[in-house]
Amino acid sequence: MARSSSSSAQQARERLARRLGELRRQAGINGRELSRRCAWSPAKTSRLESATTAPSDADIWAWCRACGVPDQVADLIAAVRQAEDLYVEWRRGQRLGMLRTQEDILELHDRTRVQRVYTGSGIAGFFQTTAYATATMKAHTRFQGTPDDVEQAVASRRRREQALHQGDHRFVVLTEESALRHRIGSAPVLREQLEHLLQVMQLPSVALGVIPFTTDRPHMWLVEPFYLFDRERVIVETLSALITITAPGEIDLYERAFVELGRMAVYGQTARDRIEEALDALR
Repeated sequence: MARSSSSSAQQARERLARRLGELRRQAGINGRELSRRCAWSPAKTSRLESATTAPSDADIWAWCRACGVPDQVADLIAAVRQAEDLYVEWRRGQRLGMLRTQEDILELHDRTRVQRVYTGSGIAGFFQTTAYATATMKAHTRFQGTPDDVEQAVASRRRREQALHQGDHRFVVLTEESALRHRIGSAPVLREQLEHLLQVMQLPSVALGVIPFTTDRPHMWLVEPFYLFDRERVIVETLSALITITAPGEIDLYERAFVELGRMAVYGQTARDRIEEALDALR
């Protein structure tokens, strides 16, 4: 795995190196003994534990066998991938515009059977109207200073809506009530979006939950928007980056978060009432 100048990638490498050291210590062996079991030099063990050298898949397998924890291999290999390949800064990933990002997600979206989504500040992408998606992407493009290919990117995003009506897809979406009130674009844009949301939530492929303003949060707090694609991966949206997570242990964490958030949501007619209240506030 090639080294990267990204501070986030370096931090991820260092976390991985610390985890390797923890596994060795938990196995009760020193670096020299681990090196003997792995049939490599003590210097290599030192480089791996100091994050000077990034481990290969074969290194991970050897390390875990030496420490008696082969069950850790999948998570560690996924962590290697994530450290270098799956952290994509918005400005770098969209240096040629937003279309490429939308096309990459569209491919993943099409092959996913069950997609679970949590959004705290806006409407999920595949529920967005053209006007709402345009307003969202225009604001993002201006803020990030990336090329304006919003029209093409919006068309790509709208194609994701086809999966709501076709194929064996299921969409389970949790939305904070505040997302129903944020005037992205303008009041007419939001009104059209909310009316569209009332329509799509009637589809048999869709389950929509709204987390009310007044909900007590004893076990779960506001978190960043995230998309769960089956159990294959999680995409997390932050201000600076799209982070793709493939480590099984981390996917489990987001699944737990989704369950906790789902317990706080209202569904069916009660959810419709919340959307209609947001519509009334625009009149």
